[in-house]
Amino acid sequence: MLAIFQAAGWPIWLLLIASIVATALIVERLMSLRRARILPPSTLDEVVRIYKSGNVTPDIIAKLESSSPLGVVLSAALKNVDAPREVMKESIEEAGSGVAHTLERFLTTLGTIATLAPLMGLFGTVVGMIEIFGAQNPSGANPAQLAHGISVALYNTGFGLAIAMPTLVFYRHFRALVDSFVIQMEQQAVRFVDVVHNSRK
Repeated sequence: MLAIFQAAGWPIWLLLIASIVATALIVERLMSLRRARILPPSTLDEVVRIYKSGNVTPDIIAKLESSSPLGVVLSAALKNVDAPREVMKESIEEAGSGVAHTLERFLTTLGTIATLAPLMGLFGTVVGMIEIFGAQNPSGANPAQLAHGISVALYNTGFGLAIAMPTLVFYRHFRALVDSFVIQMEQQAVRFVDVVHNSRK
């Protein structure tokens, strides 16, 4: 592997750094965006039970907020149980926007790497082409320098594409996952609002 990096020239190190960052972000998002962590299945039922028991205290709300992103949204509704329906829904939307921003953390960086990696590979290709033309001299081409220039061009192009493709797939997957989570959180919060305002039992 080290021999490949040496053959690919110095531009490959920029791509190596990008691949390490992308891998770290993908692993972090895979761990953070787990359904059981974002949308615990028993949270809504627990909040409804707390509301019906009339035992809504600041400590319970604080515990709910720290339990999960869904807990943050439902706690916003729980804080406003005595408010009109529209006020509760506005508080849910505000909390949902904050949670969505948190869930989208690092996705911009991941998308940037997916877009930038092919360009970095292209940059390495240009560097390799420069070396190829630099190998030309009045007495003919230097075969070793010519071969090195070609290897720089091809390795960087291939490595750039190899980074960009999986990174783009994970970026789009995480974006769709976050959108799905936000919609489901809002749906569960609206169900709680319906319970509070006797629209649904």
